[in-house]
Amino acid sequence: MAALIDLTRTTVRELNAELHAPAARAYEVLHPQGAHALAAGIRDDITVDVRGHAGYYCAGMNDGGTVTVHGNAGTGVAENMMSGLVRVTGDASQSAGATGHGGLLVIEGSASMRCGISMKGIDIVVGGDIGPMSAFMAQAGRLVVCGDAGDGLGDSIYEARIYVRGAVGGLGADCVEKPMREEHLGELKDLLAAAGLAHDPSEFRRYGSARKLYHFAAHNSY
Repeated sequence: MAALIDLTRTTVRELNAELHAPAARAYEVLHPQGAHALAAGIRDDITVDVRGHAGYYCAGMNDGGTVTVHGNAGTGVAENMMSGLVRVTGDASQSAGATGHGGLLVIEGSASMRCGISMKGIDIVVGGDIGPMSAFMAQAGRLVVCGDAGDGLGDSIYEARIYVRGAVGGLGADCVEKPMREEHLGELKDLLAAAGLAHDPSEFRRYGSARKLYHFAAHNSY
C-alpha cells in the first residue's frame, strides 16, 4: 500500500527528503497544486504518483524511480534524468527531458518548445505534438513524436534519432530526413510499446544528423 503525503500538510522539502531515504516502496502525493521540484533527485527503485498538476522540474535528476504526474507538468520535467520512468498523463511545458542521460520520459499529451534539448541518452515519447527547437543539440537517445513537430526540429543535432508521425514545421541546421530501415522500425515498435501507445511504426519518418556541422572542414577556417 502506498504511503500518502499531503502537500497541504507537508512541505516539498520534507517530501523530497523522504523520497531520498524512502521508508516505503510506493508513494502518493496529494494536492501538489503546481508546486516546483516535486520528486526531484530520486535514487531508488520506488513509485511516486503525483495526483494533480506539477510545477517546474518535477522528477528532475531521477535515477531509478517511476514517477507519474496525473495532470500537466511545468518547465523541465525529468530534466537531467539518469534512469527510470517518468510519465505525464497531460501536457508538458518547455524543455521536457532536457539534458537527460537515460531512462524513459512519456508525455501522453503534447509538449512545448525545446523538448529534448541537449538530450544525452534519454528516450522521450510524446503522444501529441511538440513545439519549436525540440531536440536542439541532441547528442544521444531517441525522441518519438506521435503528432506534429514545430520549426527548427533537431537543430545542430549530433547522434540522437527522431521519429515523427505527423507534419514537421521545419528542420534545423544539419538535420535531415533519413530512411527507415528494419532496425529503426524495430526500436520504434519497442519504444511505442514501452509508452503504452499502439501506433504503427511504418507511419513515422526518421530524422537525424547530416554530420556536416560538427566535422572540421578546412574551408570554414578562412
